[in-house]
Amino acid sequence: MWQDTKLKLIDQLKVHEGFRSTAYKDTEGLLTIGIGRLIDEGGGITPEEAEFLLDNDIERCRAVLERNLHFYSKLSETRKIVLLDMYFNLGNRLFGFKKTLKYIEKGDFAKAAEEMLDSKWAGQVGERAQRLSEMMKNDESES
Repeated sequence: MWQDTKLKLIDQLKVHEGFRSTAYKDTEGLLTIGIGRLIDEGGGITPEEAEFLLDNDIERCRAVLERNLHFYSKLSETRKIVLLDMYFNLGNRLFGFKKTLKYIEKGDFAKAAEEMLDSKWAGQVGERAQRLSEMMKNDESES
C-alpha cells in the first residue's frame, strides 16, 4: 500500500519540482539540486548518498580512462587507482599530463612519478600528489 502511495507522490513531485542536474536557487533563494533537494539550511546529503554518488563518479572516471588510454587495462591495480584518483581530481586535464602518460605507457613508472610532481597540480594538491607519485613509482597502495 505505502509503495503505491509513494510512487504516486514521486510522480507528482517530479511534475511540481522538476529536475535540475546542477545546483540552482529556488524561489526562496535557497541552493537546491535534483528534484527539489535543498542544499542550503540543513539540506545536503547523507554519507550513504555521498557514497552512492562517489561510486557513480568512479565508474564514470573508469569508463573515460578505459576509452582514452589504450594501456590503462594493462596497468596494475595500484597504478589504475593512481590514474583514477588523478582523473577524479583533474577531469580531462589529466590528458594534458603528456609526459607522465607517455612514461606510464612505456612502463617507466619512476619517470612518470617524477613528472607527476613536476606540475602545477602537484603544488596545488600537495601531499596528495606526493602519495600518488609514490604509489605510481613503487606500485604499492596506501591501504
